[in-house]
Amino acid sequence: MNSLRIGISGINATDNPGPGVAVARSLIESNIPTELIGLSYDVHDPGNYIFNLFKNSYLMPYPNRGWQGLITALKSIQSKNGLDILIPCLDAELPLMIKNQQELRNEGIQTLLPTEDQFELRSKDRLAALAREIQCGYPKTEVVYSLDQMIQVLKESIPLPAVIKGKYYKAYVVYNLDTAVLKATEIAAEWGFPLLVQEKLTGQEINLIGLADDQGSVVGRVSIKKQLTTHLGKVWTAVTIRNEELDQLCDRFCKVTGWRGPFELECMVTSEGIHLIEINPRFPAWVYFATGVGVNLPQMLVQLITKGNCPKNLDYSLGKYLVRYSTEFVTDLNLFQNLLSLRNREGL
Repeated sequence: MNSLRIGISGINATDNPGPGVAVARSLIESNIPTELIGLSYDVHDPGNYIFNLFKNSYLMPYPNRGWQGLITALKSIQSKNGLDILIPCLDAELPLMIKNQQELRNEGIQTLLPTEDQFELRSKDRLAALAREIQCGYPKTEVVYSLDQMIQVLKESIPLPAVIKGKYYKAYVVYNLDTAVLKATEIAAEWGFPLLVQEKLTGQEINLIGLADDQGSVVGRVSIKKQLTTHLGKVWTAVTIRNEELDQLCDRFCKVTGWRGPFELECMVTSEGIHLIEINPRFPAWVYFATGVGVNLPQMLVQLITKGNCPKNLDYSLGKYLVRYSTEFVTDLNLFQNLLSLRNREGL
């Protein structure tokens, strides 16, 4: 069997890691012959230099440059290297990938992604309505379009401490108005308005990573309880659990939305039960933890894409402990310089 050439984005394995390196590690450990291609938006992304995972890596134009830049880059990669499957791992690129799935298929690049309607149902500004439909608690949340409106909400509607969120990325717990303005300004400068102001719940964070086929049926999932997190809420240590209520919530989410592809449910357990906090429309950065406890979701995703089905796997080891750690490796400076000159030359 010839190796499948698979492009993976989100290879920014930094203190705010993307899922791409973990997806690649999972596929390296699968029984599928693959040739992995890193798709990077920054010359500093560590994945550009991890040669035991990626045969090649290529710089991509930022998604805010529009679809034409992305598809031109992908077609160029396909002509140079071949590209059979695309696994996008970053929220900012997904709307463009989802909207243009048919064009990707026309170019011979296969994916398994939700539809535009499915993607929008779980967007942060519509999540309250979806939570009601799937019978789940949801913290009080208001969408704001300016700093003045945010301050008014914090004074009159949602008391401090609260959570300030961007529509796509970043969330900060704030304890006073000055910090709220500072963090909101930081998020808006990078991603723009609207922002979300959300009630801060007190409880235990639990997450579920899952994969659904093109009929909205769950084929694999793993649940964890967060132990330690980074300042951006990324998992640092966690333990595998099984929570029947969370499993049922997962099933309802996929059934109601007809979800296709990877997803993550971020939840909080309080004295009143499970509250849905966020739904990520992709694999999370801790996807390799699922592989390590017996559920290789990236491998299953590739099987769904190439065969249309895969064996269902809902069983995994409980009480397993994830510890994320930092390390360093040394490479040649000319690798960085070559990528940098390529970005400058092509105007990416």
